[in-house]
Amino acid sequence: MKPQVENPMTDKLSQLKTMTDVVADTGDIEAIRRFTPLDATTNPSLLLKAAALPHYQDILLAAKARAGREGGSNREQLAASCDYFAVAVGTEILSIVPGRVSTEVDARLSFDRHGTIERAKRIIGLYEKAGISRERILIKTASTWEGISAALELEREGIQCNLTLLFGFPQAQACADAGVFLISPFVGRILDWYKAHTDLQVKSGDDDPGVQSVKRIYNYYKQHHYTTVVMGASFRNCGEIEALAGCDRLTISPALLEELEGDEGPLPRKLDPNHANSGDAKTVLDEATFRLEVNEDAMATEKLAEGIRNFIADQRRLETLVSEL
Repeated sequence: MKPQVENPMTDKLSQLKTMTDVVADTGDIEAIRRFTPLDATTNPSLLLKAAALPHYQDILLAAKARAGREGGSNREQLAASCDYFAVAVGTEILSIVPGRVSTEVDARLSFDRHGTIERAKRIIGLYEKAGISRERILIKTASTWEGISAALELEREGIQCNLTLLFGFPQAQACADAGVFLISPFVGRILDWYKAHTDLQVKSGDDDPGVQSVKRIYNYYKQHHYTTVVMGASFRNCGEIEALAGCDRLTISPALLEELEGDEGPLPRKLDPNHANSGDAKTVLDEATFRLEVNEDAMATEKLAEGIRNFIADQRRLETLVSEL
């Protein structure tokens, strides 16, 4: 266990790094160099932003040219171009970070177990051709039943996974039982839903429903000795991050990393595996129970569907950008 830091003269980002592995939630190479995270994670939205940066124009053109040389239908070439671009960005990131990069499978495969497995293997193959071992890659897929089932098989074959768009406790239970390497429970998007649908007033990070969701998952995993890594994601403010200090990992945007770096107040540890106390009994969900329990949670159902739709929209925008080059 990493020790808690009490020195108030140390900035909060430095303090956080002593108790939590910090991951950069960006594809911006310069931001990654500046904040020196352990890992980095990308998704279709972040890749779309990266594609608009001058630094990536030649990389995007090279990805399109490579796909064109391999032939296939226009749709197949666009899909291949996006995979080549994602792997090229990931490879560059891995030249900077000491750990891993997460690369996401096309969100249109979120309900296609076989398609997810095949696309994941293709992405891993591209990394390996680039000289990057699979031990440095996490395959990201949505925490649908199909995505979790695909991850179960991929993990058995030595391809480790990052299950994303996780909003509900049943999703976390199923991911742990599937033995996935890491989950990304979302914080800010949960808060967004409660603000839009209730009169909830959040006075501190501890009152935040997204923070409470991650704490519940963390305590459940630690008390029941699951090895799946909990990586809080999708933060709206530094209060949410501070309320989860001590979580296994946190993936944070450059703007919030900068804010933490500029704050020299004390940062107490909030989560500790040695003091985990879960009120949830260990439960293994079958498919029917999983689907029913996710369906019973309006927030989780709506945010999962919305997240998949938004990632698909950004994937299509990226493909349009490639086609217009």
